[in-house]
Amino acid sequence: MNIIVITGGSRGIGAATAQLCARRGMGVILTYTSNAQAAESVVAGIHADGGKAVALELDVSDIKSFGAFTDAVRAELQSIWQKTSLSGLVNNAGHGLFNPIETVSEAQFDGLLNVHLKGPFFLTQALLPLMEEGASIVNLTSATTRVATAGVAPYAASKGALDVLTRYMAKEFGEHRIRANAVSPGAIRTELGGGLNDEFEALLASQTALGRVGEPDDVARVIATLLSEDSGWINGQSIDVSGGYIL
Repeated sequence: MNIIVITGGSRGIGAATAQLCARRGMGVILTYTSNAQAAESVVAGIHADGGKAVALELDVSDIKSFGAFTDAVRAELQSIWQKTSLSGLVNNAGHGLFNPIETVSEAQFDGLLNVHLKGPFFLTQALLPLMEEGASIVNLTSATTRVATAGVAPYAASKGALDVLTRYMAKEFGEHRIRANAVSPGAIRTELGGGLNDEFEALLASQTALGRVGEPDDVARVIATLLSEDSGWINGQSIDVSGGYIL
């Protein structure tokens, strides 16, 4: 059985990915920052469908905690699945900020950079010894790196850096047959940045070629495919999953 780690797996795209991957026969270790109840609800749903999953607390911005987290992952691998290695990592955890450049504080900027770039960099580094040959890494970036949308500059900049990092991961990990790809969602119906009101959703739908905003499952299906052997020859790519947002 393939076992994967999904950060930020208690809601939105992360939760949808955890559920779909479990339905496709993968074991899931999902993380949450503060909402243990939501995370356990996702785990319970997976168990009810006959899958196996566990939720572990992790603040992706707290680099010092990664050693203990890696030890916890190793312990869960052994106790639940009797395995010693991981088949995949989805760097999904994050948060949004919608402020014009002139109002962004240094603390806000650092918070975004820590969660969206520094965290994935060092978490991947920490978990790399557990990654088996043929494993897959998927980094969640954003369509805001492709188009300039006022108010999301620091968020988009950190995601753009993660996009570049993805290619370097693919290059450096290739000798171990570990793939790395990025998934770049467009407008998705999640709680990121406070969610969507009707007016904002209508605007985003009008800017999307397929005429609607995306659902978490739209992105989860692409992530799950990248984690599978079906995508074994896809490496170092950024895949736009936006329904044609601002083409």
